[in-house]
Amino acid sequence: MNKYITFLFSLFIFFISCNEKNKTTQKTIKSLTNSSITKADFTAFLEKQMDSLQIPGISIAIINNGQVVYNKNLGFSNTLTGDKVDEHSMFEAASLSKPVFAYLVMKLSERGAIEMSRPLHFYLPQPSMEIDQRYKNVDAYRVLSHSTGFPNWRWHDKRPDSLDIKRGDFYMLQDPGQGFTYSGEGYDYLARVIASNTEHKMSELDNLFEELVQKPLGIEHMYYTWDEYLYEHKVYGHIDGKVNNRNWGSGLPYQNSYKFSPSGGLHTNAENYAKFLIAMMNGKGLLPETYKEMLKPRTVVERSSNRYKEDGNTHWSLGFAITPLKNDTLYNHGGTHTDFQSQTAFSKKSKWGYVFFVNCKKGDELNQSLKQFFNIQ
Repeated sequence: MNKYITFLFSLFIFFISCNEKNKTTQKTIKSLTNSSITKADFTAFLEKQMDSLQIPGISIAIINNGQVVYNKNLGFSNTLTGDKVDEHSMFEAASLSKPVFAYLVMKLSERGAIEMSRPLHFYLPQPSMEIDQRYKNVDAYRVLSHSTGFPNWRWHDKRPDSLDIKRGDFYMLQDPGQGFTYSGEGYDYLARVIASNTEHKMSELDNLFEELVQKPLGIEHMYYTWDEYLYEHKVYGHIDGKVNNRNWGSGLPYQNSYKFSPSGGLHTNAENYAKFLIAMMNGKGLLPETYKEMLKPRTVVERSSNRYKEDGNTHWSLGFAITPLKNDTLYNHGGTHTDFQSQTAFSKKSKWGYVFFVNCKKGDELNQSLKQFFNIQ
């Protein structure tokens, strides 16, 4: 009897492994509308786009039926040295950091480490924000759905003419909950609250992320702060075709490689990020009610916004923009640094999606071409 059970188990493992092998060796990929595209044609499309847009390097993955069916790393990590992008290369994810952090916050909410509707002020007052008492009405829901009323960054955004303040002073654009205001500033505030509530230093939050997100989801390489792996594998950004020789992706005066940055500090590649997307498609690691809370529409994106006019975003969930299509719904996000861009989109209904990272500022243009190629409308 034991031999029979062992035989059946071995046969099961054999079929599973064969199935996985077929998914990676199949010659076609499916579009969101289920049309077939050969991998050779898609690679040719990518190479043509890289040439016409002068993209040095790219890491990209396509997901069909909840599985990665296409994963490519093309071009150069550093055009000056000729180092090439490979499966180990780590790109700056820029704002694709935000959805992953939102997932971490939802995991912590399940543990009682944060109450989502409790104003962050009660956890951790911010002396620099006392200039505008409205900040005391901001909670985790409003941060993750971009309805805080905060600017994106007080250091970078144009300050309202009506405010007599110097660069770096805090200000608010509107009341919390009044409407869509995309803000990395809010995400950073929430990270400080998380660190305080869990008794971590900001330099230690990556350990919490590894414990609650990275390892449970089987993600091998994702880093919000400096790691020795990055020393060997970090891709160089490029501006106007030239290598931008800097070590870390931030222009903020207080940001560095040892400070956890939920809004733009993540480093990874398409293969690893795709594992997160597949988890989001399936609600993996979250309680059903938490998963539902994370992806439901919350903040309305005004029709006057470029995010509505150019990207078709109508709402924001906790971490992702929402774009309704004719027969489906896409959850999506983009990221931009001075010399890196990234984009991702997925459908939980169709279990379809993609993610890519490029080491220049041509990702938005590539994304538009990609949507046309896949006939996303």
